[in-house]
Amino acid sequence: MAEAASVLTTSESSVEDGLATAEAADDPLAPRPGPLTRPLPRILAIANQKGGVGKTTTAVNLGAALAELGYRVLVVDLDPQGNATTGLGINPRTLEASIYDVLMHDTPLEDCIEPTSLRNLFAVPATIDLAGAEIELVPAFSRELKLRRALETVAEDFDYTLIDCPPSLGLITVNGLAAATEVVVPIQCEYYALEGLGQLLRNVSLVQGNLNPKLEVSAIILTMFDARTKLAEQVASEVRAHFGEKVCRNIVPRTVRLSEAPSFGQPIVVFDPTSRGAIAYRELAKEVSGGAPQRVG
Repeated sequence: MAEAASVLTTSESSVEDGLATAEAADDPLAPRPGPLTRPLPRILAIANQKGGVGKTTTAVNLGAALAELGYRVLVVDLDPQGNATTGLGINPRTLEASIYDVLMHDTPLEDCIEPTSLRNLFAVPATIDLAGAEIELVPAFSRELKLRRALETVAEDFDYTLIDCPPSLGLITVNGLAAATEVVVPIQCEYYALEGLGQLLRNVSLVQGNLNPKLEVSAIILTMFDARTKLAEQVASEVRAHFGEKVCRNIVPRTVRLSEAPSFGQPIVVFDPTSRGAIAYRELAKEVSGGAPQRVG
C-alpha cells in the first residue's frame, strides 16, 4: 500500500487540476453540489486499469439511479466481456449491431442504441467481437477518436453518457477517454486498492495533453466497502487523504444482492430497490448530479 501511495504522491499535481470544493448548503434538505457537479449534458468514462473494482457495477447502477431521477442516460459498453450489456438485460446474441460495428464499420451509433427495462435508461451493447478491435484499430484512420465522433451525433439526446471502459489502457480505453469530458475512477476498499492508479492518472494526462484537453479526473468512488474490516476504513482514509473532495461522500458497500443483480439482467434499483446497494447508488446519483435540473426539450 505504501509503494502505491508513493506513486500517487508524484501524480497529485495532475489529479488536482479542476478540483471543485463542494461546500455544504445552509439548508440540509437542499441538493448539495458534489465533486461531480457540472452542466448537462455530461460524458463520463468509468475507468480503472485494475479489474474487479466495480467499474461495470458502477456504470450500470449509477446509470439506472440517474435514470430513476428523471435524467436520460446512455450506458456505452466498451468491455469485450459485455457485462454491462447483460447486466442491463440485453442478449448480445440477438443484436443486429453493437459498439464493435460503430468503431470498426462506422455504423451510426443511433442504430445500436437499445432500450432497457428502466424508463430513461438506454445502452449501446458490446459483444465478444470487440475483443479483436484492439488489434483491428491499429491501422485505422483517427483510431483514437472513433467513439468521440460517433457520440457527437447523439450526445445532446442524453443528459448523461456513461462509458464502461475495459480493465486495460489500450486503444479501446483511449477511445473512451478521448470521448469523455470526465473520468470517474472506482476504487475497491481492499488491499492493493491503489495499485496501478498512478499509471492510470498519467495516461489520463497524456490523453488530456494530446487528444482531449477538456478531460479531467472528476471523482473517485469507493466500492466494495466492508464495514466489518479495519482495512476498508484504512483504504478509505488513505484515498480521501490523497484526493480530498474528489472522493464521493457516498460509499458503495459490499453486498450479496449487488453481486446477484447482474445474473438477473437488472440494475440493483430494479432487482432489490430497498437494499443497501440500491440506496448507495441512489445517493451517489444525487451526489453526481448535484441536483442539476433536467433539460427541457
